[in-house]
Amino acid sequence: MSTVTGVQAPKGLEGVVATTSSICYIDGDAGVLAYRGYDIHELADHSTFEEVCYLLWFGRLPKPAELRQLQDRLAAARTLDPAIIAQLRAVPRHVLPMDALRTLVSALSYYDHDNAKNDHDSNVNKAIRLTSQIAILVANYDRVRDGKPLVEPDGSLSHAANFLLMLNGTKPSATAERALDIALILHADHELNASTFAARVVAATLSDMHSAITAAIGALKGPLHGGANEAVFKILMEIDKAHADPVEHIKGMLAQKKKVPGFGHRVYHTEDPRATHLRKMSEDLGKASGNPKWFDYSNKIEQYVKADKKLNANVDFYSASTYHTLGIAVDLFTPIFAVSRVSGWTAHVIEQLDDNRLIRPRADYIGPEYPQRYVEIDVR
Repeated sequence: MSTVTGVQAPKGLEGVVATTSSICYIDGDAGVLAYRGYDIHELADHSTFEEVCYLLWFGRLPKPAELRQLQDRLAAARTLDPAIIAQLRAVPRHVLPMDALRTLVSALSYYDHDNAKNDHDSNVNKAIRLTSQIAILVANYDRVRDGKPLVEPDGSLSHAANFLLMLNGTKPSATAERALDIALILHADHELNASTFAARVVAATLSDMHSAITAAIGALKGPLHGGANEAVFKILMEIDKAHADPVEHIKGMLAQKKKVPGFGHRVYHTEDPRATHLRKMSEDLGKASGNPKWFDYSNKIEQYVKADKKLNANVDFYSASTYHTLGIAVDLFTPIFAVSRVSGWTAHVIEQLDDNRLIRPRADYIGPEYPQRYVEIDVR
């Protein structure tokens, strides 16, 4: 008996259109990803993460003065209330960065003076602050757990350069800065992925921005959404530790019916356009650092899987070697996804609240036939 007559619900809502949006366009057959109509390749080649943030939040690319103003607002927001720093220091050292980030982002709402407001301008203000603050939280948490002093941001640096400065303690090279900047652009938005949908569902209840972003982080933590690039690099480390041939290692995994992470995509039926750039970044960073082995391992694996299994590398595959070469710990790979994706999450929350309707789908009931008759417990 179905409670929704004539409706056949696909597993995982695959192919179901859940809303209208002007933020992100994807054509999985053609391998197209675009923000507000701008192809991801053009943005990655010519833009900056700050420009992309402006595009996502305001609907168009900024003029020079508008970009400078946004850069100034992001710089001004690179600060945390001392109570948040104290809470960060109190997190047990065994806690995973994604767990710490989820809790600390929720706590940020206590100190945001726009927290109780849900109008458009207040939500843009919160989007700017959250984008700066999440980057600080990820960098600071890594330094605190390693017993290192916190590093103050530099107002003259870009968002990407500031993150690497606060994470590693030194100003990054131009190559490293640009590599992370492009990675942030590539990860900024991806339509109604699980975390973005979670954020929109929470926002639709007229809850606050911080609650929506906390929900998104909770969804991103799941290994079926975030975390694939961590799994990729763990395989690369296994290969390196065993001095194994990358292709033979993958053949062994496949023989044991193990899934090779970083390949295939729910939406793309051709190459993930983000992987195109990350492959080049991984190669360039490997050469610049004098340690190309992680790219070499990855490239050999990609060629084999593509030829043997007809699967394309996705955004996670080459981001693993890219992030490692930038000096980023493996368990920070998913939090760095959040450092970028917060720009898209907040854009979707703003869009949802600008024309809101409670998101309340139905379920196709497949349980026992109605009506079941209650039988007293002593005669069952």
